[in-house]
Amino acid sequence: MRVEIWSDIACPWCYIGKARFEAGLAAFAHRDGVEVVHRSFELDPKAPAATDIPVLDMLATKYGVSRAQAEEMEARVAAAAADEGLGYRSDRIHGNTFDLHRLLHLGKEHGVQDALLDAFYRANFAEARTLGDPAVLSEIAVAAGLPADEVARVLADPDAYAREVRADEREAAELGATGVPFFVIDRRYGISGGQPAEVFRQALERAHADGAVQLLPTGDAEVCGDDGCAVPGK
Repeated sequence: MRVEIWSDIACPWCYIGKARFEAGLAAFAHRDGVEVVHRSFELDPKAPAATDIPVLDMLATKYGVSRAQAEEMEARVAAAAADEGLGYRSDRIHGNTFDLHRLLHLGKEHGVQDALLDAFYRANFAEARTLGDPAVLSEIAVAAGLPADEVARVLADPDAYAREVRADEREAAELGATGVPFFVIDRRYGISGGQPAEVFRQALERAHADGAVQLLPTGDAEVCGDDGCAVPGK
């Protein structure tokens, strides 16, 4: 069984949803037979690579709310992250994630894609590191197991793995994904949003038994799309 997960490192529900999926997978009796592949999806592909825009300012502008209201929104997401044992800071910087996705494709070739994605999520949400800085990206990628010379090569060449990132994004559109996280099981079942762990376990059980991609009836879970990220209580 193969599970493909479309996500973006800037997406808090992707961060939380990954932890919930992994909890559901851990409770799945046939988990050892599941291959997980991470796919690229950019929420804000037009964002500048180097930026000093605080995420709270970005949220206030995007949603047309005050800074205090943006802080309240972030606090609710932080609480959801804490429920999954995840660190969450709201003093992070909003920026472009294209280079991170390109490095994740390099990570896939070296068998460290999942570890690198976790490292990027942790650096962004738990540590509020500046992911627009190539030196920071290189440090994180090498620590996750990538060769330093290959990381430097990819970061120096904007075309490296660009085609793979764009192919993932086209596939997401073809499968009907309008936001992330988006999970596809064996190209038969699609699950949108950061669902509870039990929903993922049940979906894996159902897929283990059969069906073109059909969206499972999982309710209104939180998801990030072009118009922003859903927030509990909103």
